[in-house]
Amino acid sequence: MGSERNYYDRLRGRLMSLPKEQLVGMLEDAAKNWLAHDGLWFLAVEDACGMETAIRCDVRAWEQFSAIEAQRIMQRHGIPANGGLDALEAALGYRLYAYLNVQEIRRVDERTLVFQMNDCRVQAARQRKGLPDFPCKPVGLVEYSVFARTIDPRIRTRCIACPPDPHPEEFWCAWEFTVEK
Repeated sequence: MGSERNYYDRLRGRLMSLPKEQLVGMLEDAAKNWLAHDGLWFLAVEDACGMETAIRCDVRAWEQFSAIEAQRIMQRHGIPANGGLDALEAALGYRLYAYLNVQEIRRVDERTLVFQMNDCRVQAARQRKGLPDFPCKPVGLVEYSVFARTIDPRIRTRCIACPPDPHPEEFWCAWEFTVEK
């Protein structure tokens, strides 16, 4: 345990000595690597078991990952539990997706926030390959609702549009978050 601790202390020291721009680049690379692994994992399951099974497995994984990601973001950035839409808005900006995709958040009123994925790396890659939109709605329903409920259990999530649903040119998917009174 002692040598393991020394190793992590040395690694942390090396990271702390790097320039901020290099650390940001490493974070962007880590987010790209995470998404690449997620996509490769999905394709392997789809190839072995079919799309329906791959989506079912993906839903289960995202159900767990979304809660873990939300908890870690809250802890790292001091975002309070039960902080409502302000906490959710802050946390959405720290998700790994935020370093990869063009997103937009707007407040409709004090109880409603809309999140849009305007440019999605996954969908853009599929377009470049001439593939149809990835039908991510079943995964998104779980991913976004679990993430939001982990931030604040009063938050309810509604899908505005997400493939395979038709969507306007300006976004791939959009989600409405509402705080119950």
